[in-house]
Amino acid sequence: MKEVKAIIQPFKLSAVTRALQEIPGFPGMTVSDCMGFGKEKGKEGPHRVVEDLIDYIPKVRIEIMLKNEMVDTVVEAITKTAHTGNPGDGKVFVYDIEKAVRIKTLEHGEEAI
Repeated sequence: MKEVKAIIQPFKLSAVTRALQEIPGFPGMTVSDCMGFGKEKGKEGPHRVVEDLIDYIPKVRIEIMLKNEMVDTVVEAITKTAHTGNPGDGKVFVYDIEKAVRIKTLEHGEEAI
């Protein structure tokens, strides 16, 4: 099992969601608003100055737990759909998942996702 975590531009969320929903067997995802900066240090694009005077850029974090064989398809859908070619497009990370349990049914492993 793997976790795909993507940090993308907020305005790309709907398009990325639609692209992921078209993948057969797509298990679902969790979406969170977040803020941060990368190499551009928050100097371009819309941003907000917070109390500690660091410029953070609004982003969206997508988290997806899935079977190993779906990873490449999901990563490709995210990267193709979220790509603009401009600084701050985001990043995608893939992690190993050691254990998963569906609370409702108590299923374990891949059955839980």
